[in-house]
Amino acid sequence: MSYEFFVSSRYLRAKQKHTFISLITILSIAGVTVGVMALIIVIGVMAGFESDLKSRILGVESHLVLMRRGFSEYRETLEYLQDVDGVESATPFVYTQIMLRSSAGLSGAVLRGIDPVSAGRVIKKLDKASLAELENRKSEANAKPGIILGKELAKNLGVAEGDSLYLISPRGMISPMGLMPAMKRFQVTGLFQSGMYEYDASFACIHLKDAQKILRMGDTVTGIEIRVTNIYNAEIIGKKIVEELEQKHRHSSYWARDWMQMNKNLFSALQLEKTVMFIILALIILVAAFNIASSLIMMVMEKTRDIAILKAMGATDRSIKRIFIFKGMVIGSTGTILGGGLGSFLCFLLKQYKFIELPPDVYYITNLPVQLETLDVVMIASAAMVICFLATLYPASQAAKLNPVEAIRY
Repeated sequence: MSYEFFVSSRYLRAKQKHTFISLITILSIAGVTVGVMALIIVIGVMAGFESDLKSRILGVESHLVLMRRGFSEYRETLEYLQDVDGVESATPFVYTQIMLRSSAGLSGAVLRGIDPVSAGRVIKKLDKASLAELENRKSEANAKPGIILGKELAKNLGVAEGDSLYLISPRGMISPMGLMPAMKRFQVTGLFQSGMYEYDASFACIHLKDAQKILRMGDTVTGIEIRVTNIYNAEIIGKKIVEELEQKHRHSSYWARDWMQMNKNLFSALQLEKTVMFIILALIILVAAFNIASSLIMMVMEKTRDIAILKAMGATDRSIKRIFIFKGMVIGSTGTILGGGLGSFLCFLLKQYKFIELPPDVYYITNLPVQLETLDVVMIASAAMVICFLATLYPASQAAKLNPVEAIRY
C-alpha cells in the first residue's frame, strides 16, 4: 500500500473534528448511491420495454421483406432462399388496403394475402388452427373463403368467429355508373392478438390465391417475407440476397427492408428517450459530485497543518494530490457499489414478482417490464466514477499548491 492511500484511508476512518464535514461525506455517498440506483432501474425498465415491444412487433412482422414490381418468379426465389445462410424460413405475401363491411359496422383494414402452409413459420402470432382452416376452406368447393382478423378489428366490426362480412377491394370494375368497387363475402375463421393495438385494429389475413384474385394480380405477389436466425444480421442478409438475385436475373428491380428500417422511427424515439433519461438522471450523480468536492475543499482547509508537515517531510505535490483524489474516489466507488447493488436487486424484484401493475385499458402491457443488461450497468458505473473523479481534481490541486511555510506559520 502506498503511503498516499494509507493517509487517505486514515482521513476517512478517523473521527473528524468537524462533524459537518463527516455529514457532507455521508450525504455525498448517499447522493451517488441514489443516482446510480435510479439510473439502473430506469434504464432497466426502458430496456425491458424496448425488448417487449420488439418481440411483439416481430411476432406480427417478418425480420426481412424482399420485394420487386411484378414479382412473378417468387416460387423460384423461395427455392433459392432455402439455401441462403442465415435464412430460417420464407413465405410469399400480398399487401394492400381494403374496406371491411359487416352487419354491425364498416372499417378500413390492411389486407395480407398469405400462404397458410408457410406463413406460420414466419409470422409467429398467427394461430396454426386458423391457418389450417384457411387452407382447408380453399380446397372445399362450396365453402366461403376464410379471413383472419385482429381482435380489435373484429370488435370494431362487431363480428366473431363463424360470422360473415364483405371485403371491398379498391380494384373494382367499370360499369355504366363508373368504377364500382369489387365486393366478396368472407367468413371469419380465426382471430389473432399481437398485443399491439395498431396491428390488432387494422390487420386482416386471407388466402394468397383469394388476394390475387380480388386484386387481379394474376400469379404475382407483393413480396416475400423472410425470417432469419439472427435478427441483427437481417440487413446484411438482405443486401446479400438482393445482390445475388440481381446478378442471377440481370436486373436491379429488387429491394429489401429489414425490421429495423420498417420501424426506424419507433426504435429511434426509444433510443433517444433512453439517452435523454440517462443524461437527466446523471445530474443526480453530478449533484453528489459537488458534495464530494465541497467535502474535500473543507477537508483541505481543516488539514492545512497536516499537508504542510507532509510537504516539509518531503512529500511532493503529486503525492498530496493523490491523497485527496484517493479519498474522493473511495467516496465515489462506495456510492457506486451500493447504488449498483441496490439498483440490480430492485430490478430483480420487479422482474421476478411483478408487484407494479399497469392498467390494461391504458397500456398494452399489464406489468412493468425489466431487462437489465450488463453493459448498461457497466456504463452507468463508469459514468459515475468519471464524474466523481472530475469532482476531486480541483480540491486535490488546491491542496497540492499549498505553501508549507505559510501553513506552518499560521
